Amino acid sequence: MDQQKLHELRVFAAEIRLETLKIIGSRGFGHVGGSMSMADAMAVLYGAVMKIDPKNPRWEDRDWFVLSKGHGGPVMYATLGLKGYYPIETAYTLNQPGTDFPSHTDRNKTVGVDLTTGSLGQGMSEAIGAALGNRVQGRGNRVFVAIGDGEADEGQIWEGAQFAAHYQLDNLICLVDDNKRQLDGAVADVMSHGKGIGAKFDAFGWNVISVKDGNDVEQIYDALQQACACKGKPSCLILNTVKGKGATFAEPSGAHSSQPTQEQWDEAIAAAEAALQAVKNEQ
Repeated sequence: MDQQKLHELRVFAAEIRLETLKIIGSRGFGHVGGSMSMADAMAVLYGAVMKIDPKNPRWEDRDWFVLSKGHGGPVMYATLGLKGYYPIETAYTLNQPGTDFPSHTDRNKTVGVDLTTGSLGQGMSEAIGAALGNRVQGRGNRVFVAIGDGEADEGQIWEGAQFAAHYQLDNLICLVDDNKRQLDGAVADVMSHGKGIGAKFDAFGWNVISVKDGNDVEQIYDALQQACACKGKPSCLILNTVKGKGATFAEPSGAHSSQPTQEQWDEAIAAAEAALQAVKNEQ
């Protein structure tokens, strides 16, 4: 990737973080941790990898994205808004009566959302169905699905992993937001994954790529290029991320859901604005 594109992706990721905070801040509370940890991956997917058309959201040959960890909806709303699917300000009605931006992603409400998710594990099954369906219909598009490391406690994830490997769905790429924390605490304490989530996907027959810094757009981009080139099996990226990345009140604790004071919101948004300006000035 050339330096200009790399800079654009870093700026995009910083913009996504800022808008994610504004979106959740409009409600005053919400799932900050797992939204902020995904900002860099979303920037790479929607800024450099996926075939999309914001003017034609249901374009049949588009690449699909499924946020299986549906409570991370705010980061998706920020990404889609910044890409022009809708005015970003409309997402500031997050989870309010009559909103098109519910707490969990819903394809019937939000333009650009490919599949409805929320019940953890569900999005993995949906993504696999979409990948198989697209292949049966002879389309060359890909399906990307993001799951959480806590979500990987769900048996549905591993039933899906077995199915996708058996049917050699090489048009399916899973991104694991491995931020080491879930609702009730550290993943290792709540439900350890033993030798690791990557080892499990490998055992099921997937092509597994570990991304040392899952909040680095260049590393994510390189890993996605490897995944897209893999034939004969689905691919899984293990993104080693920081929960709450870029949120001053959430990153230190790795909070899953947050309800900070207005002063804390103001401080976090100001810090995100400063971080965005710093990234813009890097070039």
